[in-house]
Amino acid sequence: MAFNVLKGKVKTVWLPITPSTDLAKDTLVTFTSGKLVAATSSTAAADIVGILDKEINTTDTDYAVDRLVPVIVPMEKHVEYRGDVTSGLVATDVGGEFDLTSAGVVNRGASSVDVVKCIKRLSTTEGHFFIKINGSY
Repeated sequence: MAFNVLKGKVKTVWLPITPSTDLAKDTLVTFTSGKLVAATSSTAAADIVGILDKEINTTDTDYAVDRLVPVIVPMEKHVEYRGDVTSGLVATDVGGEFDLTSAGVVNRGASSVDVVKCIKRLSTTEGHFFIKINGSY
């Protein structure tokens, strides 16, 4: 499950990751105690930092070490992303704002922190979205 950039200007920045934490590539991250962790269903839109551009596994040689990892961040408003949805995305969801189920999946059944805005439905489990990275589309 993931978010992928479709259109718009982005750049890669290198930020500190929490050591000894598994994280999937192309998932949203936020800061906790000055280090990146996976975003959750309750992460506020203003706290989303960007999209992790590297898989973090227990088998990595630097897994338990303080280090910097690549994070994709938008350089302009309205960058378009393809994203996975838990299920049930319908045509009338276009224009709707939704929360996350996890760092890499949209929950079209929840709308309390409104991290993403659906701009196109591809299927019941996939769509195009704007993501409120740092609280702004």
